[in-house]
Amino acid sequence: MGDTFPTFRAAAVQAAPVFLDREATVEKACALIAEAARGGAQLIAFPEAYIPGYPYWIRLDNPFKTTPFFVELVKNAVEVPGPATARLGEAARQAGAYVVIGVNERSPHTPGTLYNTNLVFGPEGTLLLKHRKLMPTFAEKLVWGLGDGTSLRVLETPLGRLGTLICGENANPLARFALLAQGEQVHVANYPALPGGDAGGYDLGKEIELRGATHAFEGKVFTIVVSGVIDERVVAAVADSEEKRRLMGGPPRSFTGIFAPGGRLCSATVPPGEEGIVYADCNLEALVVPRLRHDVAGHYNRFDLFSLWLNRTPQQPLYEHGGERPPTLPAAESEVMALLRAILARLEERVPA
Repeated sequence: MGDTFPTFRAAAVQAAPVFLDREATVEKACALIAEAARGGAQLIAFPEAYIPGYPYWIRLDNPFKTTPFFVELVKNAVEVPGPATARLGEAARQAGAYVVIGVNERSPHTPGTLYNTNLVFGPEGTLLLKHRKLMPTFAEKLVWGLGDGTSLRVLETPLGRLGTLICGENANPLARFALLAQGEQVHVANYPALPGGDAGGYDLGKEIELRGATHAFEGKVFTIVVSGVIDERVVAAVADSEEKRRLMGGPPRSFTGIFAPGGRLCSATVPPGEEGIVYADCNLEALVVPRLRHDVAGHYNRFDLFSLWLNRTPQQPLYEHGGERPPTLPAAESEVMALLRAILARLEERVPA
């Protein structure tokens, strides 16, 4: 008779936050989780930095003038763990669903550092993963710190092996391969929306669609893509001049939809600027046939020629130890030092005295 493959329903929630209001946005997220669960969703994905919103002011003014916005963002950022994560975990538990949601995370060490973070909750309400965006994109470096390799992980779930990357990380082939090499089968990619009047000169919506289809095609995985919404509350908060209102106006650039393994869109899409939820029924058996042709983490690769090294050493300000001797290097760094010593020894053998 053989094995059967997991089947589940995924939901991508395109919605606006209650801008710079953590508690109100958490409550809105919980209501949307419940709504998606009533639609049968077992995996529910939200936009990037959904709580309490994306820092659009970085595209409009110099950082000296926008410092008050950063202060408000810090005040409404999410502590992990904390009251907001407890509320979201309870919503996931009541829904009986996995939930992936973007937050502005406040550093536990200092109030001056924030991270662009995806939180993954399980159907029991447990926080399973805290993934910090590895590299903030462009002007985002004025707001968010850098993540590290500790959270570049795939979760083993009854729905399949679940991974997530934030916005521009989905354009990084090494970050994507790091997840595929861990056996990723289901991928969540989340984004903001960009205003149509912005002077960036590119169409983010088209880029998002291309990235989602690319990962689904190359990795042969289900890819849930979800973007944000810019509503009037956002515009009113950050645009205090006619020029800024123009930049924040126009048809927004975003994309929300779900791709099947191989890159075919298998859901409806939400029009840019509108709130809505799209669903797709996913059967992991759909991974098999496309991977017969190209399995980049399996038979369709040459690991004797190519390899990827992932440094999982956490970035933290202090390593404590109890003895008089200095602390040892983290394991990954020790391995590198051992390799370097071996290389030097081989070189010394070849160099005549």
